[in-house]
Amino acid sequence: MSKAPKKMKALYEAVDRNKLYTVEEAVKILQSGSKQRKFDETFEIALNLNIDPRHADQAVRGMFELPHGTGGSVRVAVFAKDDKAKEAKDAGADIVGAEDLAEKIKAGEMDFDRCIATPDMMPLVGQLGKILGPKGLMPNPKLGTVTPDVKKAVESAKGGAIEYRAEKAGIIHAGVGKASFDEKKLAENITAFVREIIRVKPSGAKGTYMKKITVSSTMGPGIKLDIASFSSQDKKAA
Repeated sequence: MSKAPKKMKALYEAVDRNKLYTVEEAVKILQSGSKQRKFDETFEIALNLNIDPRHADQAVRGMFELPHGTGGSVRVAVFAKDDKAKEAKDAGADIVGAEDLAEKIKAGEMDFDRCIATPDMMPLVGQLGKILGPKGLMPNPKLGTVTPDVKKAVESAKGGAIEYRAEKAGIIHAGVGKASFDEKKLAENITAFVREIIRVKPSGAKGTYMKKITVSSTMGPGIKLDIASFSSQDKKAA
């Protein structure tokens, strides 16, 4: 931190590492620091869950559409033919193909962030599992990325739907907006995402499910959130 600008250093020092902040407080602090940057920072969230994803009944994975999107551009590739290929293109897909797209991927050409496929394309896509799988790009019916409704899938991806997955240590990382968003939209995105993870609590989770929530901006400090406040909001919503 010795090389950090004085204002940035002051921002880090202003955060009480022992305090649990509300979403609104955390966003306000991080936004104040983002105004000093010359680029549009990404706001990120990390949720530390008391689960072991190696067990099927403790896995946490899914797709969620943030209320206000991510603020980032998403390049979408679609495996489809004929009418479904046209449907994908009309919906805004960046790359559409079949065998030709498979060959490009095998050659290392993967200029896309999300991969969608119609069910009939899965025998072909399955051959690319060793390439797409490690990069988290393998289409999956449980995530809605293997579907006959490619129009809806493409529009959802373009609209800010994010894929989440608990890592080995039980931690979920996700981008939840940009510094250029107003404070209310960022707070609503964060709140909606946390409540989604609470909603999909796996049957095998025992004891305290959510251990820690931290939000940060690209260059800002990590700020711990008050987990109890989300539980209260859930009860009010119920």
